[in-house]
Amino acid sequence: MTPEDLSAAIRAALSDAVTAGELGRLSTPDAIPDDIRVERPRSKEHGDWATNIAMQLAKPTGMPPRQVAEVLAERLGRVEGIKAVDVAGPGFLNITLDAASAGELARTIVEAGPAYGRSDALAGKRINLEFVSANPTGPIHLGGTRWAAVGDALARILTAAGAEVTREYYFNDHGAQIDRFARSLLAAARGREAPEDGYAGGYINDIAAAVVKEDPSILDLPDDEAQERFRARGVEMMFDQIKASLHEFGVDFDVYFHENDLHESGAVARAVERLTELGVMFEADGALWLRSTDYGDDKDRVVIKSDGSPAYISGDLAYYLDKRQRGFDTSIIMLGADHHGYVRRMMAMCAAFGDTPGENLEILIGQMVNLVKDGQPVRMSKRAGTVVVLEDLVEAVGTDAARYALTRSSTDSNIDIDLDLLVRATNENPVYYVQYAHARTRNVSRLAELDGVRKEDGFDASLLTDETEAALLAALGDFPRVVAQAAQLREPHRVARYLEELAGRYHKWYDTCRVRPVNADEPVTDLHRTRLWLNDATGQVLANGLGLLGVSAPDRM
Repeated sequence: MTPEDLSAAIRAALSDAVTAGELGRLSTPDAIPDDIRVERPRSKEHGDWATNIAMQLAKPTGMPPRQVAEVLAERLGRVEGIKAVDVAGPGFLNITLDAASAGELARTIVEAGPAYGRSDALAGKRINLEFVSANPTGPIHLGGTRWAAVGDALARILTAAGAEVTREYYFNDHGAQIDRFARSLLAAARGREAPEDGYAGGYINDIAAAVVKEDPSILDLPDDEAQERFRARGVEMMFDQIKASLHEFGVDFDVYFHENDLHESGAVARAVERLTELGVMFEADGALWLRSTDYGDDKDRVVIKSDGSPAYISGDLAYYLDKRQRGFDTSIIMLGADHHGYVRRMMAMCAAFGDTPGENLEILIGQMVNLVKDGQPVRMSKRAGTVVVLEDLVEAVGTDAARYALTRSSTDSNIDIDLDLLVRATNENPVYYVQYAHARTRNVSRLAELDGVRKEDGFDASLLTDETEAALLAALGDFPRVVAQAAQLREPHRVARYLEELAGRYHKWYDTCRVRPVNADEPVTDLHRTRLWLNDATGQVLANGLGLLGVSAPDRM
């Protein structure tokens, strides 16, 4: 019995109780929630699953929650597969499954394969997920690398929950930073010092040299003309490098949106026109303003300056409206730690368009990443000169370890990544610990086949009675809930932490229970075969979870 099966059984029992007039004022089953939540109790002594549905129904029934729980417990006790139902505290229900019912989950998982853990919780939702969006003026730094890993994992998890997700990269190719980049390339090509407000690092020299090699005549031009050519080709080359780095990191985007297009396509004018129609724009001091204080901002914002040029927020307004007009229900934007002050104005912008902040627009803020090696912080990159970049991290620990390390912590917190730890083949290395558990399940399957243990020859879930088997099955049953919660809360780290717990329970089970006969004289029994089902179910969930994080599930290590 899966948690979903148990939830359905509870709802059916409640429906029957309503029909029988046992639940007070509740006269129709329509008042019962469609999705009744069951959770793992903190202590195994409290059973396999617990629910607080009786407490939720106390008010609509007009009954004490414990009395509701007792009615439900009596009916659930008759359900096949449920061994015991206990009422605890003010009205919690603790439910214990019989061994056969609990063990049936192993076969369910193996038969579901990669689909296990997926749901339709967000079916019908169209989500635009914008992440990384590094300026095309240099390689992706560690903050952007964290968002690359977390954003891609979040996209996978939202998709697993049934949403239609578009990964989008906002290409900042408009504004002063592009001017500084072009001047930096020109200075490097002419052998001059980098501009005081410009960019430095080996990558600047490399791109400048590549542009000159492609167009040698560029150095014969006056500075202003040469600078424009460096701008056009240099930005393109830099962006090609960024896309290549992300692809090697396992991150690709569905849409690359150019900021410059907003200004050249008339999108800014359309946004201003729409907001004017809504009555939220006003003129003052020769400029056009958004009355954003009406929607929680700390001050009103200039949209069109007195000289007629667009202010910075104009691009945000145009871009948000463009996403909504493309049919997205929700726009999620992932920003760096230095953008906290940006949130209020963006939410005010959302509300000014008549939308709901937190529903149509979500903003996630990521905190800093620090690298440590030999107990000391790593601060310098050969490529960028002043910061550590994506390639430095991958070169040090590999893509799998980098992605896992960046996604296993809440984005609300700063993280220190120990490079020495992530290359160790020990249990202290979390990505190794989880990947090794998967590789171990595959090795057990290979050796079991050599010993003549085949799943198709038998399955008896009632034989899975060891304590470690109950604990392992409980963890496997929790996977769909973890994925759904990670999607709802936008927290991929929940999947990583779950995988570590699952790996721990599997390793304990492996040390206690044998899938293969001890020796050649011992006959193969249904216990061996059923344990092979459980072994393979664990391997499947580990693979599914690692896949959601964009991390490989190796068959051998």
